[in-house]
Amino acid sequence: MYLGIDLGTSAVKTCIIAPEGTVVATTERAYPLQHPFEGASEQSCEDWWQATCAAIGAHDPAMRRLIRGIGLSGQMHGAVLLDHHNRPLRPAILWNDSRAEAECTQLLSDEPSVGEITGVWPMAGFTAPKILWLSRHEPRIHARIAHILLPKDFIGLQLHGERVTDPSDAAGTSWFDQRTGSWSQRMCEISATSPEWLPQIRFGTEIAGYLLPEVAELLGLDAGLPVSTGAGDAAAGAVGIGAVEQGDGFISLGTSGQLFVTQDQYRPNVESRIHAYAHTHAGYWFNMAAMLNGARPMAWLAELLDRPIVDLLEEAAASDPDNLLFLPYLSGERTPHGDTTLRAGFYGLSETTSHGSLMRAVTEAIAFSFADAAGALEQAGTSVETLLAIGGGTRSDLLMQTIADILNCQIGRSDGSDIGPALGAARLAQIASEACPMKEVARKPITRAWFEPQVSAMPRLSRKLAAYRAFYLGVREARSLLE
Repeated sequence: MYLGIDLGTSAVKTCIIAPEGTVVATTERAYPLQHPFEGASEQSCEDWWQATCAAIGAHDPAMRRLIRGIGLSGQMHGAVLLDHHNRPLRPAILWNDSRAEAECTQLLSDEPSVGEITGVWPMAGFTAPKILWLSRHEPRIHARIAHILLPKDFIGLQLHGERVTDPSDAAGTSWFDQRTGSWSQRMCEISATSPEWLPQIRFGTEIAGYLLPEVAELLGLDAGLPVSTGAGDAAAGAVGIGAVEQGDGFISLGTSGQLFVTQDQYRPNVESRIHAYAHTHAGYWFNMAAMLNGARPMAWLAELLDRPIVDLLEEAAASDPDNLLFLPYLSGERTPHGDTTLRAGFYGLSETTSHGSLMRAVTEAIAFSFADAAGALEQAGTSVETLLAIGGGTRSDLLMQTIADILNCQIGRSDGSDIGPALGAARLAQIASEACPMKEVARKPITRAWFEPQVSAMPRLSRKLAAYRAFYLGVREARSLLE
């Protein structure tokens, strides 16, 4: 058996797989977000660890004793700052934090070729701009930094005691030179970062360390289990769904959203704001459109209306299509707009607007954001015809069908699609522990449902997409008048 741990934005998920790849058990434990000021998004590293211990402890004790390896996945870009004793200096600053906008401008000014070096222009959610921000706004904390880790690697540190990351997670920091596969001295220099603070880089298919005896006793696992380096959640999701070779692609519908295509060469296209990142295994990269909101707006609306999301989606599917529009930018946007200050909004509300029509507009907006993402990928020279899907948003037939229609692309949903990164982490554990070939373990899952594009829906959605894009331009202009 192999254990995968995925440290998400809202919860940690664990997955145990049998040697033949079957998922035999899953668990999940949530933890809170902190927003100390407008644009800030932070989490407690201790909350992560306690939730991870609880999620592992929820598995059957006998099953835990059969585990032969552990793998890691996690939210990318987060800044985990440690002192000389490996203790967190402050809460981790997350991927959806927008405080470092000015620092991104500074980095681009200091090094105009940053996009060619790191695969994409610096963005506020990335790790390096956060450290530059800390040097200016929290200098006492900055002066005490001894080590910097990514979120999943903090969990790795607790498990095996080593400070290690993989290329896919390193790629999301704005310190990683995609061309050489190493930390960029220049990017460290201009971001107030000492290269000595940064972890070792090993492929996700390699062993990062071995489970410490005291941690093994705490978790009910065998001491000395190999722990693979793992991968950032996007790359781990790719391993989970078998997108590990040239041209393999998928969409991710979690808190954030991704449109991901594996490449066998490094192909940056910074103007399109496509992320060109190293994959977690040797010889591969990926091009990815990254959306800050993903399927999150559906959960946001359900929370706002204090109603179950399942009920709202049923009402949305039964509602008549109308001209109600929604911009899904609750946390700004990366691809294609690169604007963390952008915000969401409805257009077309009336006295007859129902909860179901609100949810329908939200699901359409999520699909439209993927249409924008696909356009950016095409600008970067990558097109897609068939995609698999992972993430909690895949549970919605309405959302899946709408994305298939607007992309004119076949979308597949498989068993376990909502635990993709955790499954990928478990697969990386098996690969590292048994020295198995990637292609042998990272197989594509059986697709249980295909969503074929419906020709009859395309004219209406195409007109609405054009209106959605015009709405965005209008909101952007209106915002400029309010600033």
